[in-house]
Amino acid sequence: MSDAPAVTAPPTLGQKLTAEAIGTFVLVLFGVGTAVITQGEDYAAVGLAFGIAIIAMVYAFGRVSGGHFNPAVSIGAALGGRIAWREAGAYMGAQVGGALVGGLLLVLMFVLGDTGLEFGDDRFGANFFGDRGGFALGGALVIEIVMTFVFVLVILAVTDTRNEHPALAPLAIGLTLAAVHFASMGATGTSVNPARSLSTVFFSGGDAMVQIWLFILGPLVGAAIAGLSYPALFGHGAEPVVGSGMNFGGGRGGSPTAPGYGTPDAYQQQWNQQVPGYPQAQQAPVAQAPWGQQSAPAQQGGQQGWPDPNAGATQAVPAQQAAPAQPQKIVQDGWEWDPAAQQWIPEQKAPQQSWPDAGGERTQIRPPDGQ
Repeated sequence: MSDAPAVTAPPTLGQKLTAEAIGTFVLVLFGVGTAVITQGEDYAAVGLAFGIAIIAMVYAFGRVSGGHFNPAVSIGAALGGRIAWREAGAYMGAQVGGALVGGLLLVLMFVLGDTGLEFGDDRFGANFFGDRGGFALGGALVIEIVMTFVFVLVILAVTDTRNEHPALAPLAIGLTLAAVHFASMGATGTSVNPARSLSTVFFSGGDAMVQIWLFILGPLVGAAIAGLSYPALFGHGAEPVVGSGMNFGGGRGGSPTAPGYGTPDAYQQQWNQQVPGYPQAQQAPVAQAPWGQQSAPAQQGGQQGWPDPNAGATQAVPAQQAAPAQPQKIVQDGWEWDPAAQQWIPEQKAPQQSWPDAGGERTQIRPPDGQ
């Protein structure tokens, strides 16, 4: 039986989008469902429902997609250098799709459950402002921007590769979302998530449709501010991903792990993707001189004198030339990234050096006489 470690294939884009759709579906089903049942009057129940749902889904699918479940989070991640814009756009489509399915199922359950709610009812958890209750337009817009900014900033912080407690990240995210609901439900019904706001608006009254723009614009603006602010204030824990931030092209970044910190876990890897199709790019080991060789002293002031055993004099040896830089070799679980082909291939291992064989006997290299 081979002792070689099993090679784990990285998540495909299809698997990531499936995880995002399921996670957003569950978030709507639990969070908005609780808001409909309580008619938004029990802030604690609604806030905890959203918070617990996000904790469960991030623990379940964070290793697959990172667990965004929110277009605003994907925008913040893209601007923060954590995910490419192309993939962020696909994430947002999957999130809205999962939210709409969750909203439709939720409405069907209440309509078929003879609860007195019908299609077009304004009590299906739609967000609100102005004459529909809560804050006026200006205040509602500001609170959605500020609350989303805080939420996305926390997410970027706890998923940073420099965070040494990644296992607690989903808990911190869920508790922050619960606190956001406690603070803003009376003002707007709390969105901070355009997919959540879109989930039931098409099944609610016309007034909800008229006001939906604010609950798309506000969260996206708040997320954009957070995505730009976090790396500006605290730096990047990893090189920005290709096609993220304000950069839509260029070469692949370097090591995803900041010096002095441990290897990211699977959840942090998905939040700090470095190679298309795989979350983690590892540094190649530092090359060392072959066994038995010693590095020459640093060359200072021109030439270095070395003893000549034959002439008994000092022979000048030219200063060593620096070897050309070699491209970084990226290896993960038995697979190697081929930068030319832009794909993963089985790891290419260099052949091992062996002693010359003369008549079945090993040849021993002796130093010159006199040494």
